[in-house]
Amino acid sequence: MRIGAFISSAVLAAMTAAAGTAQPAVAADAPAVKAATAYVVDSSGTVHFGKRETKRVPVASLVKVMTAYVVLREAKPGDTIEITATDVKYAARGGAATAGLRKGERFTVRDLLYALMLPSGADAANALARHYGPGKTAFIAKMNRTADSLGLDDTRYTNADGMPTPAGGGYSTAVDQVKLAGRALANDTFAAVVGTKTHKVGKTSVHKAHTWRNSNKLLSRAEGVLGVKTGYTNAAGHCLLFAGERSGKQIVGVLLHDQNERRFSTAERLLDYAGEQIAGS
Repeated sequence: MRIGAFISSAVLAAMTAAAGTAQPAVAADAPAVKAATAYVVDSSGTVHFGKRETKRVPVASLVKVMTAYVVLREAKPGDTIEITATDVKYAARGGAATAGLRKGERFTVRDLLYALMLPSGADAANALARHYGPGKTAFIAKMNRTADSLGLDDTRYTNADGMPTPAGGGYSTAVDQVKLAGRALANDTFAAVVGTKTHKVGKTSVHKAHTWRNSNKLLSRAEGVLGVKTGYTNAAGHCLLFAGERSGKQIVGVLLHDQNERRFSTAERLLDYAGEQIAGS
């Protein structure tokens, strides 16, 4: 059973508050981190690593964490949404990752969240934003209001998928991304989605069969990994927002502007390092 499911609201509040105030001291035995910015904190609020953690940078598809979070505040997982030609064309035109959705297909919100978070489908992002704005402009405004309400003072969204158009896709910081992930993981549906390696939907009268595989390789490389999200654009580099359980606590971290394979091995080392620090305290 997930330890994270038992984190109280008080502990979660402490974790997110500490992420905004604590000054990380990188120990001599900490893993080497080549990512441009990074941050790691546990559910008691202890900061285990920080590197330029308050620098505003693009975060690519990590934006979809907020997209899912906003949707889950309004939607019922069993609600259904029909995919439009605009949803399909949007992802294809921008060269974004897609979930292979087709015009006229109808999916539950739960399935669209898998399509959003596992293969990082911009088509799913467009459909969800369009439906729950209603309209993408209204949805992006909700994303930014939610960021403000969560105290993500260095975060601004310009779309629901993290693509570089418009305005560079917005910006965030390592600290803000860790705060947001801590909040999102407290939602059981979100946690179940991002912790899934493969999600299949069988063919029905309203959609064809789909198989969506999680781009987060950390789920297969280490024990106790909870998710959370990968991302990539030229400007953002390879990003990884990750979470795991070590020594009885939930650990959340992020690597921004890293290399593709290195982000997973670095995240694994950071999880183990934080776990060792917790066990030795």
